[in-house]
Amino acid sequence: MLLNLREILEPAVKDNFAVGGFNVTESTMFKAIVEEAQYREAPAIIQVSPNEFQFSERELYLYFSVRLQRSRNPFVLHYDHSKSYEGCIRAIQAGFTSVMFDGSQMEYDQNVECTRRVVEAAHGAGVSVEGEIGTIGETEDYLNGTVRDMVYTSPELARRFVEDTGVDALAVSIGTVHGILPKGYVPKLQLGLLKELAAAVPVPLVLHGGSGTPHDEVAAACRTGIHKVNISSEFKHAYYQSVREFVTNHPTLVSPTRVLKDAVQEVRNVAGTKMQVLGSTGKSHCYRKY
Repeated sequence: MLLNLREILEPAVKDNFAVGGFNVTESTMFKAIVEEAQYREAPAIIQVSPNEFQFSERELYLYFSVRLQRSRNPFVLHYDHSKSYEGCIRAIQAGFTSVMFDGSQMEYDQNVECTRRVVEAAHGAGVSVEGEIGTIGETEDYLNGTVRDMVYTSPELARRFVEDTGVDALAVSIGTVHGILPKGYVPKLQLGLLKELAAAVPVPLVLHGGSGTPHDEVAAACRTGIHKVNISSEFKHAYYQSVREFVTNHPTLVSPTRVLKDAVQEVRNVAGTKMQVLGSTGKSHCYRKY
């Protein structure tokens, strides 16, 4: 079944678990996430970034949409980290049921104005919207373990932002980092801040940068108010590492399906572990009303 973000997060809030948002680049990764979610009877969010969206033809996402509609498992098709209104509209036209407008680098008033415009258009089409306030860290120097641009989310500003925009979910900055973690860097989530955010904000909270964050930290965040966790770099690293190893060990083989078979399993392994950590395994029964 294909739901929007509000619909898939409602049971997560009620039963206190989180749903994984998995960024896929092409149909093989999509296949792996869908199969693992169905196997574990776990709700899942299939995500596509603007760069990934532009890489493929629109018909690929129409296929994604139809495939998810036909599943008995709950899914969302989500457009991640859009920096433009036009990008969100293109995603909605391609069958996405949820979009994120990321104005976190903007001044507050501009972020509100742009996000609210997306909300008005999306809600008119039955599509949910995720917003962001605060700035999630970015890897600056992998070898030296440095991170840049992290600005923790203010609970009061987060509350105002939700009221001013009408978003259905809010990405917050509490200590995670986008991408593969720098060497020697271990994120420490600000769970005290998260408690304040959960008390102040009336919509589900989202944790970006779920790759590489210690599982006990993620699990604690999911018990404290996080109901969506984004994962990308970790399973993509496993995917490409599997492909590299297979091609190195079988230099004369020219069967793409054989090369990708192990890669699909590696993605499933990572995704399955994340679903367990988030508490979403076995929660598909929570969506029977849909």
